Amino acid sequence: MAYEHIRVDREGHVTIITLNRPDVMNALHSPAHFEMHEVLDAFAADPDQWVGIITGAGDRAFSAGNDLKHQATGGEMRSPPTGFAGLTSRFDLNKPLIAAVNGVAMGGGFEIALACDIIVASEAAVFALPEPRVGLAALAGGLHRLPRAIGVKRAMGMILTGRRVSAAEGEALGFVNEVAPAGELMAAARRWAAQIAELSPMSIRASKEAVFKGLDEPTLEAAIRGQNRYPAVSALFTSEDFVEGPMAFSQKRAPNWKGR
Repeated sequence: MAYEHIRVDREGHVTIITLNRPDVMNALHSPAHFEMHEVLDAFAADPDQWVGIITGAGDRAFSAGNDLKHQATGGEMRSPPTGFAGLTSRFDLNKPLIAAVNGVAMGGGFEIALACDIIVASEAAVFALPEPRVGLAALAGGLHRLPRAIGVKRAMGMILTGRRVSAAEGEALGFVNEVAPAGELMAAARRWAAQIAELSPMSIRASKEAVFKGLDEPTLEAAIRGQNRYPAVSALFTSEDFVEGPMAFSQKRAPNWKGR
């Protein structure tokens, strides 16, 4: 399906989603949010797609966040129930997402990246939650995901100043997994995706779900005792992959994962 504001490419088991509004630094407005909602719904439902990469068109910006000009001129401000970019309030996606941040990731753009599982950043990438500078607040998850990712004090140092953080500092703070030269960003993101796709997708989904649902449990004991009831964990135990993995190991061959 063709989209006006988003580009979707599929490479084997990997879906690459490109925010495609380079004229406004890939800032998003209501139509783009709903397109992303549809794209991510399709990704979640496709049994052949195991890993997603989100990036931005051009070399200036991953996403400048909310399209403030669209908002200021009275443009429609609706968003889907899955939140900013159809992602930030999407809590049931157990397939892994990689953010390939190719430039500015401001406000909602940074919140998109934080909603992904892995962040690979170009050396030119810049991150910030500058909403208070324009009378807003990072309410699309940034105020909650950033403290969980790097700790409260470090997060408040960014949130309460709105300051810009380089890719190198982001890696030092702990929210960036890898910094790559600008020309090698997508190669790095594809390498991460390929490493994930080598593994059982059923195991990956169970692992992601156990991590995030476990973080919501009140204690470590509750997380460990409760993990077998999580849907993706239960599905793992009855899957073909659960049989295939040990069999391939015993036969000294590469596993043929089915993702089911």
